[in-house]
Amino acid sequence: MLMFFSRAIFAQTTPVAGGADTVRAARSGKDTVRPAGDTVKVAQQDSMAPRKKKFMPVPKTATRLAFIPGGGQIYNRDYWKLPIVYIAFGGGLYAYYLNSIKYKDYLDTYKSFYDLDKNSKNYGNVKIGLTPDSTKIVRVRNLLNTESEYLPATRDQAARGKNYWRRNRGFALIVSGFIYTLSIIEANVAAHLKTFDLSDDLSLRIEPKLNQPAMRTPTPGLRLVFDIK
Repeated sequence: MLMFFSRAIFAQTTPVAGGADTVRAARSGKDTVRPAGDTVKVAQQDSMAPRKKKFMPVPKTATRLAFIPGGGQIYNRDYWKLPIVYIAFGGGLYAYYLNSIKYKDYLDTYKSFYDLDKNSKNYGNVKIGLTPDSTKIVRVRNLLNTESEYLPATRDQAARGKNYWRRNRGFALIVSGFIYTLSIIEANVAAHLKTFDLSDDLSLRIEPKLNQPAMRTPTPGLRLVFDIK
């Protein structure tokens, strides 16, 4: 009887010791949980941090600002295009200026062969005493107008020079207008391209599809799907 009672007491005390160890382990486990909680808080703070928004130009605004040479490129933040626009447009205007002054030189020489006095009876005709071989002095400039010289020229030579530089002046004006128009179109197209999503989410995949063109029952097939966001 005494032996049975002592075994029962020993059986009751043994789980209590193990339970104490389990409780201690659980208490010590609190320290391992704390770093995980801190990591979650840091991750939440990082996800809640404000992100810089990507610049998305408005094509209409870019087109309106492009009426000022280079304005559309500045709005689109394509600053590297500004030298191209200004050099091309400025070069066209400078070519127009050079051709204009050369045209004026030959025009003045050509006019000197005619009587332009409105009170004269010979008004509008070649001056009396001048022959087809008669010459007048014309100023001839080099390509960039850095040097010039005065040379004799007949009336026909003055007329050909006048017409030649007038055509070049008109051509330079057309080129300048073309460059100006092209800069406006470029600003509009660049603004549209910047609104496209070029991220890694663009994908091409194959999906199943049921076709039923002229059949009573649908037939299985495949299709290619290209996602554009």
